[in-house]
Amino acid sequence: MPFSDVIGQDRAIAVLKRSIALERVAHAYLFSGIEGCGKKKTALAMVQAVFCGKEEACGVCSSCRKIASGQHPDLHILEPDGAFIKIDQVRELQKELAYRPFEAPKKACIIDGAEKLNLASGNALLKTLEEPPGNALMILITSERSAVLQTILSRCQTLEFQPLPAETIEERLVRDQFPAEAARVAATLSGGSLSRAFEIAGDGVLEGRVTFLERVLTLNLKNINTLFSAAEELAADKEGLPGFLELLLSFLRDVLIYRSTPDALANADLAHLVAREAERCPETVTMELIEQLVALRRLLVRNVNARMALEVFFMRLAAR
Repeated sequence: MPFSDVIGQDRAIAVLKRSIALERVAHAYLFSGIEGCGKKKTALAMVQAVFCGKEEACGVCSSCRKIASGQHPDLHILEPDGAFIKIDQVRELQKELAYRPFEAPKKACIIDGAEKLNLASGNALLKTLEEPPGNALMILITSERSAVLQTILSRCQTLEFQPLPAETIEERLVRDQFPAEAARVAATLSGGSLSRAFEIAGDGVLEGRVTFLERVLTLNLKNINTLFSAAEELAADKEGLPGFLELLLSFLRDVLIYRSTPDALANADLAHLVAREAERCPETVTMELIEQLVALRRLLVRNVNARMALEVFFMRLAAR
């Protein structure tokens, strides 16, 4: 997966290519940006290029093929074990980095989910970040830069990855044989995340969004058991919950802009629902709900009790 396989991140890739060409590759990077915008793919492309010895990896040599298949002995990928990256995982990584490379010019590691480093594991990693053994290359990835320990941030060169343009995502979905209308709506609702767009277009999310929106928008405090049941059911769907919250956030944004620019709705096919909610809910209340929903998403990333957090938000939504 060379750099040319990454879409929509030309600025970040230009920086990395230049550092490789000038032989000024930093020892530690932090790639930050929303989920699904190409951070991990770029990290793999960079390791591939460094190991290949070129600005753009050839993609056909033994080293490139092993990285593409996840089989290179000098590349180590570290991900959270449960809610956090644990200190034992960091120590095992440090042990691996201390060995001499088997084939590549240096060792490399990708830490996917740097915000999941807790105080103990983060502190254990500090010395390695400052002085990687054998001039190892370390790339940390996060979708929540504000949740990364400050001591980690200060030891990395940071690259910001931008959300992908909806047009770019739509073109990719169409190229991958998704129907044009599904591609358009999924790209609009994806928030700039290609992976999220694939989920929306391919997992029945579009078909179920009207039912979901009708359900949460009709919650009321007079039937609190129904409200609690909705929170319990959504909290139990850990994989689907982020997508449903993104749908609701997109809908509330449409409600907010409906009065001024009704032709600019992300959910253009649901204009009747948007109009109904705009008439019902004052602008200031809609803004508060959006702020609360964004805060809820941050809390869920930090592993709070999802059911309780949803109950609180649904009560605020039902009281509008």
